[in-house]
Amino acid sequence: MPALDFPLETLRSYRGSATAPADLGDFWDATLADARKPPLDVVLEPVETGLALIDTFDVTFTGFGGARIRGWLHVPAGPRGDVQAQPLPAVVQYAGYSGGRGLPHQDTVWAQAGWAMLIMDTRGQGYGGISGDTPDPHPSAGGIAYPGLMTRGIQDPEDYYYRRLYTDAVRAIEAAQALDAVDSARIVVHGVSQGGGLAIAAASLAARAGIGGVIACLPDVNFLSDFRRALDVATAGPYPEIERFLVRHREMAATALRTLDYFDVSLLARWATAPASFSVALRDEVCPPSTVYAAFNNYGEDSPERARPAKDITEWPFNNHEGGGEHQVAAHLRRLAELRSST
Repeated sequence: MPALDFPLETLRSYRGSATAPADLGDFWDATLADARKPPLDVVLEPVETGLALIDTFDVTFTGFGGARIRGWLHVPAGPRGDVQAQPLPAVVQYAGYSGGRGLPHQDTVWAQAGWAMLIMDTRGQGYGGISGDTPDPHPSAGGIAYPGLMTRGIQDPEDYYYRRLYTDAVRAIEAAQALDAVDSARIVVHGVSQGGGLAIAAASLAARAGIGGVIACLPDVNFLSDFRRALDVATAGPYPEIERFLVRHREMAATALRTLDYFDVSLLARWATAPASFSVALRDEVCPPSTVYAAFNNYGEDSPERARPAKDITEWPFNNHEGGGEHQVAAHLRRLAELRSST
């Protein structure tokens, strides 16, 4: 397959096509302040999975608009897996587009490495390859939209679907920090595709809100970045949902693009303060490399130069949206081992 995006030397300096709305900070400050008013009310229920080395708990906590968000908590079994034992560092993991938390035994890799692992369910999703259990009760869920999630509530930033999901992602960090099993000062956020975009949004918005304890952000082939560029070059996946919506609703183009700017992680990433390790697939048709680089190149840029977070990016030259796959997981396991020994 031929390369579909900018030359590599351009990618490595590209910062995106969107301009931050003048009230972007105020919008997110108000959103997070309102969302954090209700108590998290984290509830754990033990779950039998048949996995002898992992203990699993069904988690619920309060997300955007008071909705109850579900998840799985995995911890190593035995004395260190006891929720009353010495706290463990934790990975908060977010799901890819159309996926949810899945079944409790499906993904325990970070817990196998000795970390607590909180997998956040994705409201209104879980209809794709991995099942989910959290509804999206917001009134805009029934409004005019193209099938999928990308245009749900796109007429107004206040109603846009990802306002709810980004807020849930921040609250998931706080939910993990509230658990006795977790060391609240050692949180890593991770995800692939949509999950990668959520990891960037969560790390950035947590920093914006003064929520400490996030020590690393690990986004792979991240989605939800540089929407305007993605609409020009993405040929597969969720971005074309927006294009197909605007084919029919031509009069909404300017409104839709304005809404998307509030949720563009290439803009939000500027607020991040945690060190980050990105990955990008240079032949990705779903999350084109320019959109990933827009987030990477802006990541942490609002910090003073001497205090900007360390960041790196792994390039997979011949891969499409599968990215580094199992090789990237191996790299993250090495990174987690380094973090554990250094913090």
